[in-house]
Amino acid sequence: MIRICKDGKKKYKSLGLSLNPIYWDFKKGKPKVRCPNKAAIEKLISEKKREFTDEIVKLKSENKEFTTNTLADRVSNPVKPRTVGEVFLAQIQRLSEEKRRGYMLSTQQVYNSLIKFNRHLNIYFSDIDITWLRRYETWLRSEDIAENTIGIRFRTLRAIYNVAIEEKLVKSELYPFKSYKVSKLHKGTAKRAITKEEVNKVIIYQGTNEYSKLAVDLFSFSYLMGGINFVDIAYLTKENLIDNRLIYTRRKTKKLIKLPLQDKAVELIEKNHNSDNQYLFPILSSFHKTEQQRANRVHKVITKVNTRLKDIGKELGIPIDLTTYVARHSFATVLKRSGVSTSIISESLGHSSEKVTQIYLDSFDNSQMKDAMRNLL
Repeated sequence: MIRICKDGKKKYKSLGLSLNPIYWDFKKGKPKVRCPNKAAIEKLISEKKREFTDEIVKLKSENKEFTTNTLADRVSNPVKPRTVGEVFLAQIQRLSEEKRRGYMLSTQQVYNSLIKFNRHLNIYFSDIDITWLRRYETWLRSEDIAENTIGIRFRTLRAIYNVAIEEKLVKSELYPFKSYKVSKLHKGTAKRAITKEEVNKVIIYQGTNEYSKLAVDLFSFSYLMGGINFVDIAYLTKENLIDNRLIYTRRKTKKLIKLPLQDKAVELIEKNHNSDNQYLFPILSSFHKTEQQRANRVHKVITKVNTRLKDIGKELGIPIDLTTYVARHSFATVLKRSGVSTSIISESLGHSSEKVTQIYLDSFDNSQMKDAMRNLL
């Protein structure tokens, strides 16, 4: 047994072997000269002492408190090294279980890209240094990958590396992104917003078929209700309507959003809602039971809706391709041009700032947001 002593408390940990007492020197605490396998037993004792000593030094260097029990547990159950590939797959599985399908697919794409680049991910995070990252960037460019897509690849890889640090799979001092700046991998994109006058043209547009009418209604609802994302609209039910407010959790960021219901938005809900369907808009129904079925349905409808919106935009002479995302962008831009404080609405709705935008929207009370949103029409 090895004895651990700390703060007046003792704990004994078995070394997993036993000896006839005649072979043990109780005064010196080691095998006698004539003990069978003496060298091997002494080596085992020495290595086990070293394990405990190393763990004590590590804990003290990190200014972490420990007890005899926690020390014994850390030595007996050390954190098993995990490869980059294993951490990626675990993250993909977690995102899938959390039903964060968009982020999960994006992480899966990066995983596939890294496999193609490195041929395998049976490597440790300590292997990913600045040289490795530069080689990956060069390879991505040789594959004619767009600049912003390269940026997404690296931001995702950086996020996974941070997970590895949190799980103590790699030392923080090895973090390569202190020197390798991901922020450089960004190319400005053209704004996807239209003017208030152009938005109103879309809102009053009279569609000639059901999908055109639905496309206009979904665009209008998104614009009027904080630029709500199409996927979030698809999952709205009556439970999201509370005290004349729309309250929902963003599926992408898990951020809770609370917005005052606009009168026109209420009209759109009443127009589209079927009492036989739990969902507010005719995108999903009880027929779509599994997450995969719902994801497929959302993808199918948004494709048709955006096709109709593009046709409507061309007919109305709008200078950019009209999509549901344009409604989201236009919501922020119209408020900004109307003089609404940037502390209430963020100027940009790009991927890098969506979280910031939603944080700002959520941080003001209902009356402030209601006053601001009067500028929309």
